[in-house]
Amino acid sequence: MTELTCFKLSIENNVAHIQLSRPEAFNAMPRPFWNELPVLVNDISDNAKARAIVISSTGKHFTAGMDISVFTDGDGVSASGGDAYARAEAFRQFVLKLQDSFNCLDNARMPVIAAIQGGCIGAGVDMTSACDIRYCTEDAFFQIAEINIGMTADVGTFPRLCKLIPEGWVRELAYAGRRLPAQKAKEIGLVNDVFATQEAMVSHVLELAKEIASKAPVAVAGSKRMINHARDHSIADGLDYIATWQAGMFSPPHMMEAFAAKAQKRTPVFPDLAPLRKEM
Repeated sequence: MTELTCFKLSIENNVAHIQLSRPEAFNAMPRPFWNELPVLVNDISDNAKARAIVISSTGKHFTAGMDISVFTDGDGVSASGGDAYARAEAFRQFVLKLQDSFNCLDNARMPVIAAIQGGCIGAGVDMTSACDIRYCTEDAFFQIAEINIGMTADVGTFPRLCKLIPEGWVRELAYAGRRLPAQKAKEIGLVNDVFATQEAMVSHVLELAKEIASKAPVAVAGSKRMINHARDHSIADGLDYIATWQAGMFSPPHMMEAFAAKAQKRTPVFPDLAPLRKEM
């Protein structure tokens, strides 16, 4: 991508740092956001450009959520007239496309860590619930705000959030549209930790990402795949799948390098993931 309007990207120490970069608009998500994010993440993942991804934001709030222009600009998904059932089918496809913009985080071959400050509202909850790990600042809050404008959250909040926190909390947030403050988010397991400042949080997250990036990439990718599979399947299915994975991806050379590096008191050197084939 030659020009980004909603993000900034840097890659250092095998860590890709994606920043939401519209603080003047509270990082609301206009149409370009939904196109740029999957292009960024898929490029990093498909071409093995990093071993971990950090997503942070700028300004007072992480994100105010979806910009209303998503529904009113462009291809007329909210237009009236014509056949109601054809419009409904087209709108369903539109929602699926929006969902795909966050599915890229779940499907990335490397872990994605979110660093959240201020408000994480509406589609921000959809986005961060698709990440592997979440941290936030003391002033952060999470809000399923869709109910407050008369709609049901539809871009990923419920399928994922019900796997992350107790269902009773999901229902309270979804039905009442209340804010979930940072300390309660930590208490119920939505975030791993809470920091006094954004600077301290981002520093911690980047250090964690750097540590993850020092591990064997194939083993990290396998761990993410197994965790996601376990989330979505039975224990028996998970055990069977990991046995199949190990039959192909068990890597003695990587293990020997880890043992040797530990014995020699040095940083291990592992091969990167291979870029994915683009054409057949």
